[in-house]
Amino acid sequence: MKKILKIEKIAAFILVMVVALSSCTKDLDITPQDDQDLLGEDFFANETSYKRLLAGVYANLSLTGVDGPESSNIQGLDAGTSQFGRVLLYLQTLSADQMIWSYENDPGTREIQRNIWNADVPIILGMFGRSHVTIAFANNFLRETTDEKLDSRNVSTATKAEIQTYRAEARLLRAMSYYYMMDLFGQANFTTEVDAINAAPKAYNRQQLFDYIESELKAIEGDLLDPKMNEHGRADKAVAWMILAKVYLNAEVYIGQPKYTECIDYTKKIIGGGYSLATNYLHNFMADNNTNSAVNEIIFPLISDGINTKNYGPTTVMINGSVGSIEGNGASLGVSPAGWGGALRVRKQLVELFEPSIFNNDNRNTIISSGRSKEITDISDQDQGYILAKYSNLTSTGAPGSDVGLTFADTDFPLFRLADVYLMYAEAHLRGGSGANPTDLTNYINSLRSRANNPQNNLTLAQIDLDFILDERARELHWEAHRRQDLIRFGKFTGGNYNWAWKGNGTNGIALPSDFKLYPIPAASLASNPALSQNSGY
Repeated sequence: MKKILKIEKIAAFILVMVVALSSCTKDLDITPQDDQDLLGEDFFANETSYKRLLAGVYANLSLTGVDGPESSNIQGLDAGTSQFGRVLLYLQTLSADQMIWSYENDPGTREIQRNIWNADVPIILGMFGRSHVTIAFANNFLRETTDEKLDSRNVSTATKAEIQTYRAEARLLRAMSYYYMMDLFGQANFTTEVDAINAAPKAYNRQQLFDYIESELKAIEGDLLDPKMNEHGRADKAVAWMILAKVYLNAEVYIGQPKYTECIDYTKKIIGGGYSLATNYLHNFMADNNTNSAVNEIIFPLISDGINTKNYGPTTVMINGSVGSIEGNGASLGVSPAGWGGALRVRKQLVELFEPSIFNNDNRNTIISSGRSKEITDISDQDQGYILAKYSNLTSTGAPGSDVGLTFADTDFPLFRLADVYLMYAEAHLRGGSGANPTDLTNYINSLRSRANNPQNNLTLAQIDLDFILDERARELHWEAHRRQDLIRFGKFTGGNYNWAWKGNGTNGIALPSDFKLYPIPAASLASNPALSQNSGY
């Protein structure tokens, strides 16, 4: 059974915080009104409560409420449009050139995958709201663990030392939430634990968020545990380094300044942190990726468990959705034979990246054609388009996941993993960053090819250019919530120099306006905080 901070107890402690947040989540002004309403002093009588409270901050990345997978603690949003990993997947992957969702009556999916969104799309509101809930939970944890409060409760010296690490983790989760706000929206309601409880949140722009995230992650580094030394699902130094590396790789998009040398610096730290590639690529996407060889590669997962953390998150969605309407291949993926009847298919642009013959036996190529056409001319026709078998609710030994109903996945979502770091290292070098070793660079790229059993695994530096990196990122990292960010960084998301099926609501794709590099600020969020301003074009 997976263990993260007594995960079987998480829901109870989220409930305590949700009660206090319920009044302000109505309009998504996610700011606790009174910290004494959140948790009474009796809660802290046992010093283990601090770890349990931290579990609630982590749990918001996986759970949506306390009454089962259908419940939501954000009023007006159901679990399917507010689960953190799922809405992140939709905004980063469904919006781009790799994935199609068949059931467009599901709120917001039509707008996202056809690139016709507006400020009222519930998936956009779900991401904005869910991220701010994490920020509010982290702020509350930090308010409850000040030196003054710990001293007043006569907390032991040993527990205080542990709490110092817990506080760093809460600050990291808060910074990560601000990172996604910066990337997706360019703005955020900004609060920390030092703000007055009833104070209206400030609005931070991209530059302010960039500066805060950078300084905050550097400030907490010394208090985080070393790489691979924390419990499964908890953050350590490598997670902070990964967020910083991502921030620096995309700095030209965020603040108009190149930070590729800094990106290389932090990828080198991660690579030196003791990680190694999983022996089998697909181990990263199986039900036991918390214990198989993927534990050496996954830097930070979003926890999923078919018993203790049932949720309609990204792995449950992708595994059930990958069962083809024709194939009925659920048993081979560890879910019910019919799954969700062809809910997910791949756009032809991803198929074509695997069509050269060198990818015929590449084990990253899990595309199933079954006599289908790769063209999708009618999104509602589940029989059109190829399907994908990348994610599975089977273990590496072939055993099914723990949910007897064969629906909810045990498979953790690999939010950050080492293969991405290798590709970032190479890209930052090619974009002009200094400090990379060319021999290491080619070794890293070739190791991905070798691990995939690809015969072209002896590439030279001259064969590795930016176009190669973009395509290889798609082959290695598809359906892992990176693609929109990648296409924006490469100048291919908006405009018309690269079109994909259904881009801009055209069957063969049409140009998108440059404003679509950012999502709109949700209308409900604008109404609750006048300091926010709508992004251009909306």
